[in-house]
Amino acid sequence: MTRSASPLPGLLLLLSATTGLVDAVSVLGLGKVFTANMTGNIVFLGFAAAGTPGFVIKPYLVALLTFLVGALVAGRIGQPLSQRPLRQWLLTAAGVEAALLGLAALCALLSTPWIDAIIALTALAMGFRNATIRMLKVPDLTTTVLTLTLTGIAADSSLAGGSGPNLPRRLAAVASIFAGAAAGALMVTRFGLALPLALAASIVLLGTALCVTHPAAAAVHKS
Repeated sequence: MTRSASPLPGLLLLLSATTGLVDAVSVLGLGKVFTANMTGNIVFLGFAAAGTPGFVIKPYLVALLTFLVGALVAGRIGQPLSQRPLRQWLLTAAGVEAALLGLAALCALLSTPWIDAIIALTALAMGFRNATIRMLKVPDLTTTVLTLTLTGIAADSSLAGGSGPNLPRRLAAVASIFAGAAAGALMVTRFGLALPLALAASIVLLGTALCVTHPAAAAVHKS
């Protein structure tokens, strides 16, 4: 059996599962805040600004600002890395993301978890990832959001007169985030915040390590 032309789709599906883990931690354990994607935080920030009970401004601002910092840093270092072998780019990104998620797991192990630090560290990691994935430009695999993926499943289907391009990949992306969220919810409710964060960091590292063994990872990525 021949290997696929690119190792990226498989890696990005694994990373999609870690989004579910991170969202389970942030929503269930950090007070209804998202750190992997920001649309919900903008909405919740609007609720908080209107004085809606149960919503406070601080966590959403922390998540939004640190996410932007993570994306900015990824953009700065991603430009030169995009001209080097894909292997080097992916390993650098995985090292940064896993380190941030690992630090967040350590913060969760404290007798009184550092909630703001966990929000900041996970949002930094996800901002860094989102910017990196954006530069890689792999269709239908953003790893953190599914709105356009779900839209494509319906709008490009045979029922809509389309040919259903990339349907298996799109369905796999939905399934990956779903599975990660379900597993993360079980871990958060039974074992606390540290385990899903540590697992997410491990998946990022191990998945990337496997990905870069692919021959295509030795070449410069062509987006």
